[in-house]
Amino acid sequence: QVQLVESGGGLVQAGGSLRLSCTASGRTFSSYTMAWFRQAPGKEREFVATISWSGGSTYYADSVKGRFTISRDNAKNTVYLQMNSLKPEDTAVYYCAADSRSYTIVAITTTPIHYWGQGTQVTVSS
Repeated sequence: QVQLVESGGGLVQAGGSLRLSCTASGRTFSSYTMAWFRQAPGKEREFVATISWSGGSTYYADSVKGRFTISRDNAKNTVYLQMNSLKPEDTAVYYCAADSRSYTIVAITTTPIHYWGQGTQVTVSS
C-alpha cells in the first residue's frame, strides 16, 4: 500500500512558476513509476508527466513539454513537478500517482492507475 500526499498548489499569474511536491509513505518508493495527472473543471483527468523508478527517464504530455519538469528524490520518497511559464489553461487539480508498471505504460494506459494522491489545486490567472 502506498499513500501519496501532494503540496505546493496555489494561485499564480500567467507566466509564473510553481513547484508541486508529492511525498509517499512506505519503503518501496523507488520501485514505483511516479506520475502527475491533472483534471480541469468539466474535463477528464489527463496525463501530464511521468518518471521512471530510477529517475533516469521521463515523458511529458505535448501540452507541457519544455515548460514542466518532473523529478524525484528516492531518499526523500518525494516526486516533484516544476511548472514554469504557466498558462491559464494549466488551471486544474493536479494529482500525484504511483504505479508498478513502466513509465511508458503509465503515460498511455487506460487501465486504472494503482495509487492516487488527493490532489492539489493550481489556478493560473490571466
